[in-house]
Amino acid sequence: MVLGATGTIGQATVRALVQRGHDVVCYVRARASANGVTTQEEIAKLLPGATLRFGDVTDARSLALDGFGDDRFDALVSCLASRTGAPRDAWAIDHQAHVDALAAARTAGISHMVLLSAICVQKPLLAFQHAKLAFEKELIDSGVTYSIVRPTAFFKSLSGQIDRLKKGKPFLVFGDGAMTACKPISDDDLGQYLAECLDDQSRHNRVLPIGGPGEAITPKQQGKCLFALLNRKPKFRHVPVALLDAIVWTLEAFGRVAPKLADKAELARIGRYYATESMLVLDPLTGRYDAEATPSTGSRTLFDFYASVIKGEQSVERGEHAIF
Repeated sequence: MVLGATGTIGQATVRALVQRGHDVVCYVRARASANGVTTQEEIAKLLPGATLRFGDVTDARSLALDGFGDDRFDALVSCLASRTGAPRDAWAIDHQAHVDALAAARTAGISHMVLLSAICVQKPLLAFQHAKLAFEKELIDSGVTYSIVRPTAFFKSLSGQIDRLKKGKPFLVFGDGAMTACKPISDDDLGQYLAECLDDQSRHNRVLPIGGPGEAITPKQQGKCLFALLNRKPKFRHVPVALLDAIVWTLEAFGRVAPKLADKAELARIGRYYATESMLVLDPLTGRYDAEATPSTGSRTLFDFYASVIKGEQSVERGEHAIF
């Protein structure tokens, strides 16, 4: 059983599972709206080789009856994540939906769960990080064999400024553009890694940070690569982190009387977090991020992806990942 199959990482994971010979069932919303896809027929085209079942992942009864039904399953693979990271959404999806799914899956006989988490939960300051950690703990304590995969950064999350640069605008960086770094991983490489967790016993009952191939890269290096691919002279605009602090503070103040602004304040905190924290393994002793300690997998680099996007060979579907 696969949850979160209509997202780009979910689709890649389903492809990898099907290629490895697994009998894959995907439990998805009837109108998933992934990449503009809204009908069941269109959703089926995204997930060839898989059986589709439709329902509401936030409804425990639907999960059990419409999702698992009376069938027996060997494993549950979840690429499910909250869309915005706002507190209500995070606790409903990142935590409770997973709690309900695990309960239904255990009734259906699963012995192994592969969970797509996030490397940023190492330093939890945000609602969605606490929600993810809460479920990670429940999974670990459940007695079910687990593989908790914490990827570093996704290509789509680092591609928001391509259109800006095409229009002649500068590349925006926070601070000096080098205070954070990550090892981005492609959807297909991550999908393969998740699928392999089912068969690779060295990944069982482990929390697995993972990045893509090559050295860790900074935002400034990302910008320089894009300018080179566009044959343009590098032009950067440095945004002070203090500006983000002021936005967060203002939204928090007004959010005390306007709930909608409270959600926006959390989104601003998320933006600040990603602007100031590296997506690498965190050394608990030193409190520093360690690129060398961050494992790598796969073959495709972020710069390969940038080149294909600029050539028009690939598009960027970011949805709620859009920041700029």
